[in-house]
Amino acid sequence: MSPALFTGWGIRTLAEDEVSYNPVGYHVGGVWPHDCSLIAAGCRRTGRDAEALRLFTGIFEASTKFPDYRLPELFTGFARTAYRLPVRYPTACHPQAWGAGALPYFLTVCLGIEPNAWDHQLRLVRPRLPSWLKWVELRGLRVGEARVDLRFEQMGRGSAVAVLEKKGPLTIDIVEG
Repeated sequence: MSPALFTGWGIRTLAEDEVSYNPVGYHVGGVWPHDCSLIAAGCRRTGRDAEALRLFTGIFEASTKFPDYRLPELFTGFARTAYRLPVRYPTACHPQAWGAGALPYFLTVCLGIEPNAWDHQLRLVRPRLPSWLKWVELRGLRVGEARVDLRFEQMGRGSAVAVLEKKGPLTIDIVEG
């Protein structure tokens, strides 16, 4: 999350203080939204929730600057302080499937959603929402044969979870530790 890697929008593929760094380089300085979502997942697994939320925020805010809120495959690694918009990568696919999948995955990761259909279980591990997202409802979430509607709401340093409706065999465990 140092300024050499984190642009303010996302994490570069190579730090800007490296010799080979090129902010318009495909794999030597660009920002890949789906890579950032995977990095956020790693942050969450190691208890670095604030960093995961910061990445989610950066990529979400970048998405609002692209037409129709569609994330491209990647964008350039210029710092957010240098340009008020994320700079488009000249030949990136736009929109792109794995770019489009980044934001739903960020939400899944930050809410700590861990389904286990075989055992009819849903674990919600340290659910967190970024500061700009006060609440979110997930409707019709399927876990095996079960369906559940959930509401997550910011509460202090964490998030409160309410089960709005549940149909079918499903145990829901909320894990805060």
